[in-house]
Amino acid sequence: MNKIALVTGGSRGLGRNMAEALASKGLDVIITYKSNTEEANNVVLALQEKGVKAHALQLDTADSQSFSAFSDTLKESLSAHFQTDKISYLINNAGIGIHASFEQTTPDQFDQLMNIHFKGAFFLTQQLVAELIADGGGIINISTGLTRFATPGYAAYASMKGAMETLTKYQAKELGSRGINVNIVAPGAIETDFGGGVVRDNKQLNDMLAAQTALGRVGVPDDIGGVVAFLCTDEAKWITAQRLEISGGMFL
Repeated sequence: MNKIALVTGGSRGLGRNMAEALASKGLDVIITYKSNTEEANNVVLALQEKGVKAHALQLDTADSQSFSAFSDTLKESLSAHFQTDKISYLINNAGIGIHASFEQTTPDQFDQLMNIHFKGAFFLTQQLVAELIADGGGIINISTGLTRFATPGYAAYASMKGAMETLTKYQAKELGSRGINVNIVAPGAIETDFGGGVVRDNKQLNDMLAAQTALGRVGVPDDIGGVVAFLCTDEAKWITAQRLEISGGMFL
């Protein structure tokens, strides 16, 4: 039976690329989406065309009160569509970008970022690891290059990701007895619609970031998904508690 990976926020951007890379390695995939059912179903079809089983479930990762109900729905989906009761891998990918200086960040912006990027990932993992993540599986969290270098406008966002980097080490330590490895991937600047597509669509910013990157360009989704998929293989089973920056060598 194929192993199953759950990718939150898997209907677009980096999440979709991760889901496709996982499917290319032969893993069955469940994606979550917030509201665009049609977009999510299109991803499911694309994954199925790769010869794997795939399914999409609605989830608002900012709403931690909904996680118990989501867990029940996931159990039903695993039984109905995959004939199993466990996933092997959880990829906490869902996220948003808010650009605001430290002085201008509002409490509402802070809470929104925290609820999605830290509180949501914390408690969703807690909910699923109790019954639905198989021993010997893995958890991949998502950070950002902005925890290593500071770019004005991302104080709150990067702080949440810094918290996730610390949490990753604690999860690795506490879940290691079950053979669950936990790592965190930190993309650099990537051409997606994240943050309104600013890296992709603003040529001046794109050129500036490329000039500060050792490999001479900004990233694209294909630079990220394959690394996440690798972490969901037996070849990576001895890697845990690690932060893997995938930035092409930004700001060295």
